[in-house]
Order: sequence, then C-alpha cells, then structure tokens
Amino acid sequence: MFWIIAAILSAFFAGLTSILAKCGIKKTDSDLATAIRTVVVLIFSWIMVFIVGSQNTISDIKPISLLFLVLSGFATGASWICYFKALSIGDINKVVPIDKSSTILTVLLAIICFGETTNLAAKLIATALLGAGIFLMVEKKSSERKSEGRGWMLYALLSALFAALTSILAKVGISGVESNLGTAIRTAIVLLMAWGIVFSRGKHHGIKTLDKKELVFISLSGIATGASWLCYYYAIGEGLVSVVVPIDKLSILVTVAFSYFVFREKLSKKALVGLALMVIGTLLMAFFK
Repeated sequence: MFWIIAAILSAFFAGLTSILAKCGIKKTDSDLATAIRTVVVLIFSWIMVFIVGSQNTISDIKPISLLFLVLSGFATGASWICYFKALSIGDINKVVPIDKSSTILTVLLAIICFGETTNLAAKLIATALLGAGIFLMVEKKSSERKSEGRGWMLYALLSALFAALTSILAKVGISGVESNLGTAIRTAIVLLMAWGIVFSRGKHHGIKTLDKKELVFISLSGIATGASWLCYYYAIGEGLVSVVVPIDKLSILVTVAFSYFVFREKLSKKALVGLALMVIGTLLMAFFK
C-alpha cells in the first residue's frame, strides 16, 4: 500500500509546484520558465537514478516500453507548456481546476485500456462529482467575463488533455522499468521539446535579462516537480492508475491554500462547493479502489 502514500506525496509536491511556478513567471516568459524548470527536474531525476542504481538497467528496457516513455515525454512537454502559459495569464484558482479535469479522461481511459473496472459504479459516480466540482470552480461572474479573456481556458484544457495522455502512456512505458529511470528518460524528452520551442521562437535571449528572484522560484518549482514525478510514477507503476491519478489531483487543496495566502486569490461560495465536490469525488475514488 506504499503506492498510496507515494500518490499523496505526489499531490503535495504538485500543489507546491503551481505556486512556486506562478511566482517565477510574473516577468519571465512561460516557455523559457518551463525549459529552465525542466533542466532542474532532469538533474533531480538522474540523481535519484544513480542513488537507486537503476542506470545499469537502461540496456534492459524493451523497445515498446522505450517508445511509450518517449511518447509520454512528448505529452508531458505539451501539457507543461500549455499549463504554465495558462498560469501566466490566468488565476491559479481557475487554471488548476480545469487542468485537474484530466482526471476524468484518465479514469475513463484506464477503465477502457487497462480494464480497471473494480467498483465501476462508484468510480463513475466519483468521476461525475469531479466534473461537477470542476464546473463550479471555474464558473465566473458576469463582470469577470467582460474584463478577462478566455485564452487561459484554452491552454488549461489542452494541458488537461495532454496530462491524461501522459498517465496512460506512462503506465505502459514503465512496465518492467524502474520508476526513477522511467521518470528520468521522460524528462530528457521534455527537455529537448521545451528548449526546442524556446530556440525556435527566439526566446532564449531572455536568459540574459532573467530576474534572479524569479529564477530561484523557477528552480524551486523544478525541484518540487521532480519530487512529485518520482512519487507519482512510482505510484502508477505499483498501483491502479484510476486511483493514483485522483489522489494526485488533491494537490488542488495545497494550491488553493497557498494561493490564498500568497496571492490573496479567494474562492466564492460556489467555488468552495465545487472544491468540496472534487475532494469528495477523489476520496470516493480512492476508497473504492
């Protein structure tokens, strides 16, 4: 059952990631910030690989596992880029719930792809509660709709889509692969993708004018991401995807709490009800594993 503890730790570190990243992209371009964070995550990931000694098993990875790890890396890179773009132009308390909607698609795909049909009725009810909670959390007042664009919502939705694909592809990719090594390989793919976008768009020049304080927050968010990933991919490697993913999404509680104290982003009564539904749905999913 240690995989459940790992999933909870993943949620905690993922919640910190959103806050630290938001602090690091006030002035810094989101694509550049993503690329820098990936460097930190890559270093963190490979340190863990050498600590557990799994670097000696690289040659034992099956071609099909490697293929799915690479595909998972590309999906992760796409999700990151969209997510941090959304964070840079939208409120955390609106972006994060939409991103967490990836849970719904992931659970449905896990049921279809891996046959995780145990307590199917409970899982579907929990998924419905998650969907209702997400809808309530992103509901806006009429005054907000007039003054704020919807660009952040599109990026958040794309982030959720790619995040769902990431979980499913990674589940296949880490079959028979040590979880730390699998995370490190995926991160290397994300690194190439992130920096490829930065250089193709000419954003690498921004490194010279990078705010040092924001660089610290970007680096810390990278460390938090690395810790979250290591816990998360260990959990989905050892446990049920349809249970691990919802638990991981409880990171929204950490994000909402910190966003209130750090950014003074308050939730409306409707949003609080939505948050409660998301938590109930997640706990229901975990309980009926």
